[in-house]
Amino acid sequence: MIKSLLLNRPGKQLELSLIGLVALVSLWAMGTYWLKESVPVADRLSPGVTFESLYELLVQNQLTVHTLTSLKRVLVGLSLALVLGIPIGLAVGTSRALENSTSSAFQFLRMISPLSWMPIAVMVFGIGDAPIYFLLTFAAVWPIILNTTAGVRSLDPRWLLLARSLSATRREVLFRIILPGILGHILTGARVAIGIIWIVLVPCEMLGVSSGLGYFILDTRDRLAYSELMAVIVLVGALGFMLDGIAQILHRHWTHAA
Repeated sequence: MIKSLLLNRPGKQLELSLIGLVALVSLWAMGTYWLKESVPVADRLSPGVTFESLYELLVQNQLTVHTLTSLKRVLVGLSLALVLGIPIGLAVGTSRALENSTSSAFQFLRMISPLSWMPIAVMVFGIGDAPIYFLLTFAAVWPIILNTTAGVRSLDPRWLLLARSLSATRREVLFRIILPGILGHILTGARVAIGIIWIVLVPCEMLGVSSGLGYFILDTRDRLAYSELMAVIVLVGALGFMLDGIAQILHRHWTHAA
């Protein structure tokens, strides 16, 4: 019991997290050291050179536009997924017939990699942000639909019976009972969606656009700037970690407030 409490202290958790990160960087350094004889560019992928390049890129303000562009695409893709996913999840969750008729189709579509749609997205939407938004929305909408549906199914039916006995309108039932009751499920779906969007974003930004972290990775590859390439990869990981942390904080705040 005491050991469990000590391990759950914020300070102890931070120490363990830092130890894990140090171990990861150490393994990275050992890997590049062992590979440098067989892989000529391994020295340019080491932690020291990578963090030096990342510092220079940040100081020279070369990554600001690309980072903001990528974050904007994440926000737009997530917003579109929420706008589409929540109503669909509500409809499926409140109708057993609709759930049975859409379950197979949704599972089939969900299993298709979003990246496999890249050629079709470019043919339909052209070059630019539009195909990226389509791919991100397609990737993110499924966890939101599934979690919203699960939330509706898990509602206590006595709440709905009480609302009907009090002659509540459909609007009142939706906004006073259903949405507050499934908020935790929606936020869980949104958190999963953010992770999926961030993973899919980088290859999507290689679709002929001229900005974004995925574009910058291609640019560093073409310039043979391998230390900058690793620096951007580290930045992608750090930003993804930050986005997930923000999602966790919002999830805890809103679910407790609800």
